[in-house]
Amino acid sequence: MAGRTAKSSEALDRKMSRSICDAVGERLQRSLPPDGSHLPAPLAHLMNELRKRDETSLRFE
Repeated sequence: MAGRTAKSSEALDRKMSRSICDAVGERLQRSLPPDGSHLPAPLAHLMNELRKRDETSLRFE
């Protein structure tokens, strides 16, 4: 199974990977409350890190 996963991941190009990440992010935004104050502290921290990385990656595209 691991070999199959490796082959599948190699087949994903950067554009497809970005599309998947964007779709996951959109679903998270819809399912999480708009105000991050209700999130547990570790999850709020991770969400902030994701925001920072998104902002950084958008600058370089």
